[in-house]
Amino acid sequence: MTFGKLIERIIQLIPVLLGVSLIVFIMTLLTPGDPVQIMLGDQLVTDDLERSLRRDMGLDLPPHERFFTFLANAAQGDFGTSFYHRQPVWDVIASRLPATIELSLMALLVALVTSIPLGVLAAVKKDSIYDRLATVGSLFGVSMPGFWFGILLLLLFSVHLRWLPVSGNASFASQVDPITHLLLVDALLRGRFDAFWDALKHIILPAITLGLPMTAILMRVTRASMLDVLNRDYITFAEAKGLGKFQILAKHALKNALIPTVTVAAIETGSLLGGNMVVETVFGWPGLGRLVVESIFTRNFPLIQAAVLLYAVTYVLLNFIADIIYTILNPRVKL
Repeated sequence: MTFGKLIERIIQLIPVLLGVSLIVFIMTLLTPGDPVQIMLGDQLVTDDLERSLRRDMGLDLPPHERFFTFLANAAQGDFGTSFYHRQPVWDVIASRLPATIELSLMALLVALVTSIPLGVLAAVKKDSIYDRLATVGSLFGVSMPGFWFGILLLLLFSVHLRWLPVSGNASFASQVDPITHLLLVDALLRGRFDAFWDALKHIILPAITLGLPMTAILMRVTRASMLDVLNRDYITFAEAKGLGKFQILAKHALKNALIPTVTVAAIETGSLLGGNMVVETVFGWPGLGRLVVESIFTRNFPLIQAAVLLYAVTYVLLNFIADIIYTILNPRVKL
């Protein structure tokens, strides 16, 4: 990766962010409901007070002025003030972001640990009962709505069996002084294994729910890629040399088969940020996804715009990281 390529990627990011900002702003304009009226509710206030509140929120400006003001401030790292929280938008997002990062990383871990071995096994055991079960399971995982599967898990493991908590990311007694603001990591760093176990029990169900669709997709991609690689001439040559099957799979086949898997994994990891809105709402997870859903209901436009921009930047960066991993897995691939 050269410095010129890095600058080129950063320049390519600018029109993407501008386009996303414009689309989100137009959608907020078309969304029914007035933030001021929602905030006031049934309170009886004077017209002067309502106009003052609208002016403080910047809603008295024409739409084009509001959009360009947002862009100018965002370029300086200022995303405005949250209508609902009355705090800087970035402070509100920063308070919820660690919980979403932790959930997304755990869901990614669940997906990778299960999908790659299952995909390899299905390819090696092509047309066997393992392959058929894996294929049916992947279709089930892709087709299953996240909110419905999450509710089923809650009913089984939380309501009936009472093995796992219903909502939240930790019990009150298991709170630890933050270091990284990731509960699992902080609990280990503080030596609070009771808090670690409590946080782990809270994150299991939402991580499985969020990671299930990604598991199904990556398993199918890994299987198809492995089948293609196993039919290549260099695999036949390795077999003719007398190499063991495990050595052929681990050293020659899997490394090349993982390149398409990395591509899809990067895209799906970006989609975790969108999927976590539903999952966090179902499980009462105090993350950014749930915050965005709440902001949509309260018409908290500055926070919605900033969160979507953050999603867009994350998505582009994940694809950029995937490109770098390509060059590691296959040096012949050039950026």
